[in-house]
Amino acid sequence: MRVTTFYDEIGGYPTIEKIVATFYAGVADDPVLRPLYPEEDLGPAEERFRLFLVQYWGGPTTYSELRGHPRLRMRHAPFAVTPRAAERWLVHFREGLDSVELSPEQDAKFWDYVTHAAQFMVNSFEEPVT
Repeated sequence: MRVTTFYDEIGGYPTIEKIVATFYAGVADDPVLRPLYPEEDLGPAEERFRLFLVQYWGGPTTYSELRGHPRLRMRHAPFAVTPRAAERWLVHFREGLDSVELSPEQDAKFWDYVTHAAQFMVNSFEEPVT
């Protein structure tokens, strides 16, 4: 008997792909977040995030196979993730969630996770000088 995961419930890869693509479309033009991505092309970051969310919600474990344990705080340590950056991150993630058709319960579960994750990633309270 196959166990249904949250990944399956929300529509699997196509749903997460659309959420993440919408998220990165917002990040691309965001003056707070874009400087946190040193790569000119956001494609590799988008792929890593997509694979992470797929795995986190119960899909294939490709992320860990390619990159090992997520170690999210360690991987983000080189970047100043401020409360303002976390807030902007959530704005674009909200756009991503709004781009797909989740039930209110599914949306709340996903949103609960990302709001906690955004706060957990904050590692600096000093805003960069612009």
